[in-house]
Amino acid sequence: MRKGALLTACGTAGVIALAGCGSSGSGGSNNSSAAAAGGGSSSSASAAGTGAATGGSTGGAAIDGKNAKVGIILPDRQSSNRWISSDPDALKQRCAADKLQCDIQNANGSAQQMTTIATKMMNDGVKVLALVNLDSASAAQIENTAKSKGIYTIDYDRLTLGGSASLYVSYDNVKVGELQGKTLTGCDQVKGKSAVKYVDLNGAPTDNNATLFKQGYDGVLSKQQGWTKVGDQSVPDWDNQQAGVIFTSMLQKTSDMGAVMVANDGMAGSVVTALKKQGLAGKVAVSGQDATVEGLQRIMDGTQCFTIYKPSKDEAFPVVDAAAQLANGQAPKTSTTIKDSKSGREVPAILAPPIAITKTNVAQPINDGYTPKSTTCTGAYAAKCTAAGVK
Repeated sequence: MRKGALLTACGTAGVIALAGCGSSGSGGSNNSSAAAAGGGSSSSASAAGTGAATGGSTGGAAIDGKNAKVGIILPDRQSSNRWISSDPDALKQRCAADKLQCDIQNANGSAQQMTTIATKMMNDGVKVLALVNLDSASAAQIENTAKSKGIYTIDYDRLTLGGSASLYVSYDNVKVGELQGKTLTGCDQVKGKSAVKYVDLNGAPTDNNATLFKQGYDGVLSKQQGWTKVGDQSVPDWDNQQAGVIFTSMLQKTSDMGAVMVANDGMAGSVVTALKKQGLAGKVAVSGQDATVEGLQRIMDGTQCFTIYKPSKDEAFPVVDAAAQLANGQAPKTSTTIKDSKSGREVPAILAPPIAITKTNVAQPINDGYTPKSTTCTGAYAAKCTAAGVK
C-alpha cells in the first residue's frame, strides 16, 4: 500500500476508498468492504481475515496486526464509568489478541489535552488513531493532521462532524434514543395513563451522539398520545451537577410531571436526587443510559425505570480489529454508512444494537462482567442483586 494513502467514504456503495475520489455516495444499509487500495487505485477490495466485526459483532478470530502501533484516545472520566474501566479493559484485551501495540489514553475532558496526546501519538509512529471526540471542531483538526501524515483515523463511539475519519464504530444512536423513548412509555409510573407531562434532559450540545439520541426519543415521544413535553434542555459537557440545577428548575415549574427523558445514568442520578427532595422519587418515570453501578442500583430501588446497556466489547473489539486491518492495508467490513451532517460525506460504519435494562433483566450487565458485581452488589444491594438473578 502506498504510504500516505488515506481512506475516506465515497462512492455509491459506501465503500472506503482513497482520499480525493470525488463526491460523497448515497446512504443506506449497504453491506460493503472498506477499500484499502494502493498505487492510486480507488477500486474496492474484499476485507481480509475472519475477525472483521460487522454490526458490532464480537465473534470471529482475532486479526494479526503484525505489531503495528495504534493510538486510542478516550474522552473523559466523568460522563460515564465506561471510559474508566469497561472500555479500556475491552480495548486492552483485543489489542493483545490482535497483536497490536496500543497506546490507550484519556483526555480527561480537555480538547486541548486530546490534541496534545494525539500529536505525541502521531510523532511516536502510530499507523491508526482512534478517538472519542469531545467536540467535532477539535477532533476534525486532529483527523486532518493525521491525514496529512498518512495516518488512518477512526471515529470511536462519536461521529466527528466535518472530520475525515475512515470509519465510524458505535452503537446505532438513533435506535438508542428510540429504545429510550419506547421503554420510558412502558414504565410503571406512566403505563396506561391518558395524560403524561414530561421533560427532555439532553446530553451535551457539542456531542453528536446526544443529537442522535434526542432524534430517536423525540421521534417516539412526540407521537405518544396524551404525552405533553413541558421542558427541553441540553446539559453542557454532560455535567451531572448542572443537570441537577436545570432539572430542579423544570420541576419547580411543573410539579406534576410524570416522566423525565434524561439521556444518561449520571444525569439521572441528579434527577433522582432532586425528586427525593420533593418526595417524588419512584413516583416519576426516569430514564438513563450506560448501565452504571449507580444506575443499576437505582433500578433495583425503583427510583430509575431503566438504563440502556451498550456492551463495551461490541464497540471496542470492532475498533481494534479495524485498526489492525487498516494498519496492514486490509479492508474492514462495514454494514452501513452514516451521513456527516456538516460535510454531507457518507462515512462507512459498524453499528451495534443497544439493550434496554429494567428490573426484569437488571442482572445482565453484572453477569456479563460489564458493571462490576463487587461495587454494585454491596451493602443493602447484596440481597437485591441475588433476588434479581446476579450470579
